[in-house]
Amino acid sequence: MKLLFIYGPPAAGKLTVSNEVAARTGFKVFHNHLTIDAIKPVFEFGTTSFGKLVSQIRVDTIAEAARENVDLIYTFCYAKPSDDSHIARVIDAVESNGGEICPVLLYCGRDELDRRVSLESRSAYSKISTTKTLGEILEKHELFSVIPGPESLVIDNTGLTADAAAELIIDHYKLI
Repeated sequence: MKLLFIYGPPAAGKLTVSNEVAARTGFKVFHNHLTIDAIKPVFEFGTTSFGKLVSQIRVDTIAEAARENVDLIYTFCYAKPSDDSHIARVIDAVESNGGEICPVLLYCGRDELDRRVSLESRSAYSKISTTKTLGEILEKHELFSVIPGPESLVIDNTGLTADAAAELIIDHYKLI
């Protein structure tokens, strides 16, 4: 099993690029908003119970995919250092079950993030949709750092299409 772990700030194109990679490779897409949207009706975003359940569902799903040899793409907005324990749990869930983690930091310039954050395609999920909220999050958290652990492929997709970014990832990790 390979876990393609695509992370970066909001509006960097993680889901769009993930869908492009999945279409070419057959990998399943397990994006971060699936768990957020599942737990949000029960527990308020940001509460302890919310965070605990979201993390648990993500790690358990990734571990089971590794055990069942299901190639998976997982998207995540990594905030250094507060998410380091989650990252360690994800890496352990993959490696202790015989899988391989393939991390990708996907980012773009601030002007491009501002342009993308309000795109209609983001409305399908409870994604950040205003430049004001994006600015607050970027001020509060360090979202452009590489995760601790295996070396990440780093892609600035400011001027890249999702197709071109997908090709870079597929070629780098030899996913086909």
